[in-house]
Amino acid sequence: MHSTAHYVCRLFGPLVAVVLVACAPAPIYKAAPGAVIVTPMQVSQTPERYTSGDVIWGGRIVQVTNLSDHSEVEVLAYPLDSSQRPKANDSGNGRFIVVMSGYVEPLDYPSGSLITVSGKLNGSHAGKVGEADYVFPLVNVAQSHVWTQKEMQQGRSNVSFGLGVGVGIH
Repeated sequence: MHSTAHYVCRLFGPLVAVVLVACAPAPIYKAAPGAVIVTPMQVSQTPERYTSGDVIWGGRIVQVTNLSDHSEVEVLAYPLDSSQRPKANDSGNGRFIVVMSGYVEPLDYPSGSLITVSGKLNGSHAGKVGEADYVFPLVNVAQSHVWTQKEMQQGRSNVSFGLGVGVGIH
């Protein structure tokens, strides 16, 4: 014999799952046909294998460097969720440099902010992370989005389910 709780879970469980999935925002960029599904760390190890590939990457902004004809935004890469938001609580996947034409206002791309970019791989740049040598994949940006705190929370449920044990006095 099944309890009432069992029937309620069977009836409303799938509905709750659908509602929670429906709340997640859609991806912000459409992946190009033949896009490269690879991490910046993998590209930094063999950049010649991935020339001109389209990528959608994200992470935490480390710094902005303005040069005479373009700007470079260094990013510590993180995996992306289904909405293409960087999962900052995950382990990093290397670093990459976002190449943008013209001048980029550093206040629009503050260090520590989360960013998602869509663009095309365009070689690499040897540099340093601290004292360590590092090869940075270069991404010529087509689109970029700096995430606000509100956007990062959007579509995330504050509802949790669990089992508990109660103690009572009769």
